[in-house]
Amino acid sequence: MTNRLSTNINLIFLLIILVILIVTSVFLVVFMQIDPIEEALNKDQILKTLIVLESAENFGEEKNVPKSVLFTGVLMYYPESRRVAMFDIPGNTGSIYSSLGQSGRTDRIDAVYLDNGIDSYKNEIEKMLGTTIPFYLVMNLEQFSVLTDLLGGLRVFISSPVDTSVDGVHYLLPSGAVNLDGDKICTFLEYNILEETDSELQERRQMAILAFLMSLNKKSSEVFNKKVFSHYAENFQTSLNKNGLYRLLKELATIDAERLVPQTITGSLRNVDGKTLLFPFYDGQLIKDICKQTMSALVVSTDAVYERTYVLEIQNGTFVQGLARNTAALLQNVGYDVLSMKNAETQDYEKTVIIDHIGNPDIAKSLGAFITCDNIKTEEIKTDEEGFESASLVDFTIILGKDFDGRYVR
Repeated sequence: MTNRLSTNINLIFLLIILVILIVTSVFLVVFMQIDPIEEALNKDQILKTLIVLESAENFGEEKNVPKSVLFTGVLMYYPESRRVAMFDIPGNTGSIYSSLGQSGRTDRIDAVYLDNGIDSYKNEIEKMLGTTIPFYLVMNLEQFSVLTDLLGGLRVFISSPVDTSVDGVHYLLPSGAVNLDGDKICTFLEYNILEETDSELQERRQMAILAFLMSLNKKSSEVFNKKVFSHYAENFQTSLNKNGLYRLLKELATIDAERLVPQTITGSLRNVDGKTLLFPFYDGQLIKDICKQTMSALVVSTDAVYERTYVLEIQNGTFVQGLARNTAALLQNVGYDVLSMKNAETQDYEKTVIIDHIGNPDIAKSLGAFITCDNIKTEEIKTDEEGFESASLVDFTIILGKDFDGRYVR
């Protein structure tokens, strides 16, 4: 009898220990779990989010149409300064993608998403941009339509009225700054006419995404009410849990869209197996450099980088034909405005030089960093008889020397 009592007491004691261990484990999991958004903010990092908008099967007027990617963008946001950049990733961006087949294959990048899903897609985009992208948000057209209606419509600008039929589907939209409901925003995203270029189509779809973010800001008191947020959350596919999604969207809702720096992949078009693919310039290194410089500009401590678009003059100080023209295209991709391209007074410049006409060392260094040129000279700012500064037509002059290989100063 005594042994049985002792055994029961031991069992009860073991059960109590087990319960304590379970409770402690749950406590540790729940209360010590790292919030990825909070971690990013605490480390003063840029919030990088992949946004994918895909078509919805059997939605709207078109039936039995295969799923496709309508828009892909990487949003880079630095909450401290509220500066934001968005990299558009054209669906026809071409490369050899290792995630397609056992040894990879040359194809469109959106084929990665359609074949292998969001994780492989995000991985390929990370390799393309040369940076990690911790978060992603995926919406299909039907979900985006629901979100648009929940927000009371999205306000976009349509330069001219749309009244056209494509493949038997009629598209009708008014012109001007208009507020579109869910059905109309789908029309705005879907229609594609022959007169419109791929870049114009991409810009239009980016406009819809930006309008969505602006509406999140305007409707933030409603959207981020914990009682109704679940209605919004169910229309996203994401790697984050509900609390993480709440934190991410709340941060993105503070974006100042007027300060957005748009970027896109630039390259040359080639036909591969009957597909027209866009192959990034310099074997993809250019877009990595642009991405790196853009992120540096987002966190810079001065507002100088974002005051305006800076104007350049490019002079060719070598005998290499077309060097100034190609360099102008390179710098225009980063957001500079090139006013003129011409030959320098002589073609025997050994070293590339940047001449700062406005006395702005921060911008001059940023410009120099992009082409790895530290030979920067500041021009004395002259004044007229009345003491006013004489305005230069350009902010910076770059004279290309023999040490410039078309991309970098070596």
